[in-house]
Amino acid sequence: MQSLSYWPPLPLRSGVIHTIFTAYGQRWECLYPWRPQTSHIFQGAEGVPLYGEGYRVGPARGTVIATYGITGDLQNQWYLHTLAHWAIARRFEVVLFDWRAHGRSAALSPVLTSDGLYEGQDFVAIARQCQALGYTPPYWLVGYSLGGQLALWGTWYAQQQGATDIGGAAVICPNLDSNRSLAHLGTTFWGRQFERAISRQLQRWAYRLHRLHPDLFDLKTIAQIDTIAGFDAALVIDRLGFASVADYYAASSPLPLLLQLRLPTWILYAADDPLYAPALVPELLAIAQNNPALTLLMTEQGGHVGFTSDRQCQRLWGDPDYCWGIHRLLDWLEEQTETTGRINEGGTRIRTGE
Repeated sequence: MQSLSYWPPLPLRSGVIHTIFTAYGQRWECLYPWRPQTSHIFQGAEGVPLYGEGYRVGPARGTVIATYGITGDLQNQWYLHTLAHWAIARRFEVVLFDWRAHGRSAALSPVLTSDGLYEGQDFVAIARQCQALGYTPPYWLVGYSLGGQLALWGTWYAQQQGATDIGGAAVICPNLDSNRSLAHLGTTFWGRQFERAISRQLQRWAYRLHRLHPDLFDLKTIAQIDTIAGFDAALVIDRLGFASVADYYAASSPLPLLLQLRLPTWILYAADDPLYAPALVPELLAIAQNNPALTLLMTEQGGHVGFTSDRQCQRLWGDPDYCWGIHRLLDWLEEQTETTGRINEGGTRIRTGE
């Protein structure tokens, strides 16, 4: 585990308030609008089409392949756009994609989400196609919240498939155990408010899927969705062959995978994240101590995908803005590329330290 100095502005020193600020306080402003150079239609696992956008630089350290959390699309994810902006500034090429049933990918296919069981394979498939398209290896799988869960699955599948051009994963506040964290949400006032807000977004998302694929999604079923588990029970588990939501969450939660990971993996996690069960914190610390491939940065504060820093913290780190978590993620990626190779003037990767 890494131990680094971090503190948020005084008004954000509550994990709940910090989470609300990240989710809603930034919607009126995108610090760094995403302006991709090109778009791609990738073929995910089992041939599922996935919409993506890319930005090339040269010479490059490698390529960041990234997606977002439980809802949204490439057009409205300010945090993902900020990540892309600073990754490009540090000489990484970037590919962002709408994962299954999201954004433009939803218009391309009616296939629903699987919380990593197939999306992890999608990450690996996209990396292979990025190689054919000329994006610079190694490929780093990146995500936050549920997108972090998908990237962890991608790292595991990369190992299973021997994908040598995938460097590893870097994730912020990944979902690790859906059964326990959703149960935890129901025990607190703010947890219930967060779940209600996410459930409304999932229901709106399901109505959009109905408009796109009216023969496959029933309006009466969608109208009854009022919880996250209710969404998965109504639309997901039957298509994946699970008897219950609990079985589905047990199968897709990546916590048991962490000890098995051998590719370099970086996790940023806040102990005050109000969306996740607090009991996961000591378990995650114990796992990190027993897996040298896993770098865990645990902070006392930060909320859910927050990690906003105050000005003193920014000066300490020399950061150009308050997105502390994004800058630490990119610091780690730079360290990985410096450890495994460097870039010469012509852009060729040269192995060092051998």
